[in-house]
Amino acid sequence: MIGWVPPALLLAVPFTLLLAQLLHALWHSGRCRYRAVLLLTVAGVALGQVWDVVGLPALRLGQLDMLPAILFASGLQVFGRRLSLRLP
Repeated sequence: MIGWVPPALLLAVPFTLLLAQLLHALWHSGRCRYRAVLLLTVAGVALGQVWDVVGLPALRLGQLDMLPAILFASGLQVFGRRLSLRLP
């Protein structure tokens, strides 16, 4: 069963959660809602994977494209204060 899951997916989930925690604690200092930071971090990691699909150069950890993912996620954090999520 674990053979069906791509290794990039296994690495992407903990990497995204770790990066979201670091950005929330260090960049926003708790001033921004964690949900907004997590959503923007997920978008940044997804853009980093698109960067890899296009074939541009990157720093890899297995199949996970780290450097563009970190850069995109950090760049999107600027919008964290403006993003309002109203979930029940």
